[in-house]
Amino acid sequence: MKIGNRTIMTAWVVCMSAWGAMGAGAQTATAAATMASAVAQASSPTPSAAPRMPTPEERAVIAAANDAERERETKLLGIVAMQPSMTAYDIGKPGNVNYGEVKANPFPKLPDLMTLSDGTKVTTPALWVKRRAEIKALFDEYVYGKYPARIPAVTWRVDRVEETTYEGIPVIVKHIVGHTDNSAYPAITVDIHADVVTPASAKGKKVPVIIGGGWIGPRPNFPRPTAAPGQIVHLLAMPADPPDSGKLLLEHSWGFVARTSTEVQADNAAGMTKGIIGLVNKGQPRSLDDWGVLRAWAWGDSRILDYLQTDPDVDGGKVGITGHSRGGKAALVTESDDERFAIGYISSSGKGGAALYRRDYGESMGNAAASSEFDWYAGNFLKYAAMGHTADEMPVDSHEFMALIAPRPVFIGGGALITDPQYAPGDAWQDTQGMFMAAVAASPAWDLLGAKGLGANTFPPVGTLIDSGDVAFRQHQWGHTPAPNWPAFIEFAAKEFAKR
Repeated sequence: MKIGNRTIMTAWVVCMSAWGAMGAGAQTATAAATMASAVAQASSPTPSAAPRMPTPEERAVIAAANDAERERETKLLGIVAMQPSMTAYDIGKPGNVNYGEVKANPFPKLPDLMTLSDGTKVTTPALWVKRRAEIKALFDEYVYGKYPARIPAVTWRVDRVEETTYEGIPVIVKHIVGHTDNSAYPAITVDIHADVVTPASAKGKKVPVIIGGGWIGPRPNFPRPTAAPGQIVHLLAMPADPPDSGKLLLEHSWGFVARTSTEVQADNAAGMTKGIIGLVNKGQPRSLDDWGVLRAWAWGDSRILDYLQTDPDVDGGKVGITGHSRGGKAALVTESDDERFAIGYISSSGKGGAALYRRDYGESMGNAAASSEFDWYAGNFLKYAAMGHTADEMPVDSHEFMALIAPRPVFIGGGALITDPQYAPGDAWQDTQGMFMAAVAASPAWDLLGAKGLGANTFPPVGTLIDSGDVAFRQHQWGHTPAPNWPAFIEFAAKEFAKR
C-alpha cells in the first residue's frame, strides 16, 4: 500500500510511448492509444489491482472491431474517406503533425462565446443561462453525444473498510461497489468499484476529496522497452522525483478516490455494445448522436459523487475531479456536465479536451477521429475529420465547453515541447498553448457571473502559475505527465476551497 500515483502513471505512459515507437505503421499516437486502450481493458475491475499487458491477440481483436465500428458509422454519415492519421515523433518530417506556432492557427476566428444564436449579446447572467443551454445542445449533438433520456440507477454499498498506510501516512480505505440496475437487460452487468481514501487523522471530520487524485495497489509489471537497431524508444520525460498526488492530498488532510473508468465503458469501439452504453442500448450499436466513451466515464464519476455525498468522512461540497490525457478530456466533460463538482484539474487533455479544435498544432483531427479514438465522441464528430472538411466547420470550439464550468474553479495544465529524440515530442501532442488560448477565450463567462477568469492574455513562460482568478493555468517543463503540476493545483484548490 506504499505505492503512489506516480508509479502507476510513469509505468503506464512509458509503456504507451514505447509501443508507439515500434515500426513505421505503429509509430503514431493513435497506435499508442490503441495500446493504452487494450491495457485498460485487460485490467482487473478492482482499482487497487495492477494492470497487465494485453496479449497481441487481444490487441488485434480490439483493433479489428474498432475499424469495423468506425466503418459502420462513416457509412451512415455518407463519408467516403477520412483524413489520415499523422505521426507524432518525426518532428519536421513529412507526415508528422505540426509543432510550430507559425502554422498553428489556420482558423483564428472562434465561435462567439457571448452571442446567442439569434444575435443577441450576452450581457446578463439570465442571458448566459440561455447561451449555456445552446452551447450544451451543440456539444451534445456534434461532439460528445447525448446522454440517454433514461439511464439505470446505481445502488452503492461499502464492501469493506481497512486501516493501512499510503506513502507512510495512516489512511482509511473504503472499498465501495456501485451496482447498475440491469434488470431490463441482464446480459450486461456494469459494476463500479472505487477506493475512497481519507487520512486517518481526520476520522470523524468531513474532508475534501479529489476523484482520480491517487491510486492504491501494487506496482504494475510492465517490461522496460528496448529499441531494435535503428529505432528510438520514446520514454516519458519526468522529474527525478515526481510529486505523488495521493501523498500531497493526504498531507493537506484531503482524500482521493481511485477507480477504473474502463469498467464503466471500454476504452475502445470494440466495447460499444457493452458497458453502460451497451446496457442502455440493450446490446445494439449506438446512434450517431449517442454518447461516446468520454461521457460514459463522466457518468460513472458522477455516480461516485452520488456516493461521496452520503459518506460521513467526505465534504460533499468540496469534491473535485481530475484526469490526465484522455482522462483529462473526461474530467473536463465531468466538471462541465455536473455542476456539483467543486473544482477540476484538467491535465494534458489536448484536442477533444481543453485545446482548441481550430488549432493545427499537435494531434490532428484525423488522429482524433482515428479508429482508436473516435469512440470517445459522438459518431457525428467524424464529419469534421472527413476528407475535404475541417474543424472550422464545427459550430463550437473547446473554449465554449470550458465556459460551461463557470463560475466554478478549474485548473488547466500541461507539459512542454521536447525535441530531444529520446523524449520527443514531450507534451506537444496535447497543445498546451491551445489549451491556454481556450482558457483565455472562455474567461468572459466567469467575469459575467461575478467570478474571475484567467486574468491573462499572453502565453506565459514555462513554469509560471497563473492563479489570480477562478481559472488557473500552468505549463511545466516536462513531458506527458500530470505530476509536476500537482503542487500548483493543490495550492490553487486550497485557495478556492477557503472561499466556501
